[in-house]
Amino acid sequence: MKSINLVIEFGSILLDTIRDVAPILMLIAFYQILVIKKPIPNLRNVFLGFVFVILGLAFFLMGLEKALFPIGKIMAFQLSSPEFVKPDLDGKIFWGSYYWIYIFSALVGFSTTLAEPALKAVAIKANTISGGSLNEWTLRLTVAFGAGTALALGTFRIVTGTPLYYYLIVSYLIVIVQTIFAPKSMVALAYDSGGVTTSTVTVPIVAALGIGLSSSVEGSNPALDGFGLIALVCMFPIITVLGYLQLIELIKKRFKKHPTP
Repeated sequence: MKSINLVIEFGSILLDTIRDVAPILMLIAFYQILVIKKPIPNLRNVFLGFVFVILGLAFFLMGLEKALFPIGKIMAFQLSSPEFVKPDLDGKIFWGSYYWIYIFSALVGFSTTLAEPALKAVAIKANTISGGSLNEWTLRLTVAFGAGTALALGTFRIVTGTPLYYYLIVSYLIVIVQTIFAPKSMVALAYDSGGVTTSTVTVPIVAALGIGLSSSVEGSNPALDGFGLIALVCMFPIITVLGYLQLIELIKKRFKKHPTP
């Protein structure tokens, strides 16, 4: 019975995916036939590729519902349970009691960002264009560190109940100042590095973690406090990448002034 339900559920998701992808196919066909007025090159391969895309998206969405979303919520509930959150001598729970959730959030942010295929693609291109001076793994680790820091700070915000705009305003001010002094050739890369963190792997777990934590912390409202983590995960990698690039530039300048004998 469960197998039948899974098949029916997958069929529903597959139909929704086809409906979502259909406008893209129609747009490409419209421009190719009526504007460019040429047949689509390698039509068979293109059609087969779209079939794989639709199946892949359907399986991915099914995986989100059955695995990633539940895992994020379950971990948030478990780590904020009385077994891990110890009250102080007065029987009150303060923000420091949730240290396990901060550690878990930081590690989740770091590991999921490191696994992002979009980030890997950007890092490979950056390494190629820079002639190997910008190491692929260094960039990915720098971005992942920023995402982990953002997620830890975001869960701290949920626990303490402080407004999201405090964190965003300060983050934007830091980015603006860094942008003024950072190497101009690398600013665009830093901004793109922040965008690619919120992709297929990171977003589902981060969203589920935020909603699960805000549902379990006393005084938190999932509708108000459960969201906003993704915004922070977008911002902090920009800060860490710009900081890394500024550090490299500073080291280069000091090396030019004081070369080793």
